[in-house]
Amino acid sequence: MQPHASQQTISYVMYAAVFAVILLLRLRRMRQTRRLRLETLWVVPAIFALAFATTTWEHPPTTPVGWLWLAIGLAAGATVGWQRGKLMRITVDPATHALNQQSSPAALLFIVALIVVRQGLRFEAAEHGIDVLQITGIAIAFALGLMAVSRIEMYLRAKRLLGEARAA
Repeated sequence: MQPHASQQTISYVMYAAVFAVILLLRLRRMRQTRRLRLETLWVVPAIFALAFATTTWEHPPTTPVGWLWLAIGLAAGATVGWQRGKLMRITVDPATHALNQQSSPAALLFIVALIVVRQGLRFEAAEHGIDVLQITGIAIAFALGLMAVSRIEMYLRAKRLLGEARAA
């Protein structure tokens, strides 16, 4: 059993190293202001909606409780997504009225927390024999809620800021 434990430790260390590199790269990108295009905010939620529809079609929950868990995942994602969207810094260039966005470090902490929770759920599912496909469906529902609602919040706030800038 010692070789298995050693391989598992190496796997965790490699996973943590890759995760740390990605976080560092993401933190560097967060300092940059990027253009916010309102007309393309729908693309990422549409991709997640397609992934959710596909996985739910191929592996639908078999009980009403399974459907309830999907709804809870979607609602929890929407709640976190609204908060994440509020944390995005949106500015309007007064001369050109171009919208810009800058991610907040708190938004990155949301993503880190999600990854930690996901890993914990995977571990618990393996330990207690829970259906991994159901956990995956809940995670995709959560991601759909998070991405869609954060984009909706950003869209509404950006439209308001743009209207204020044009009126001034």
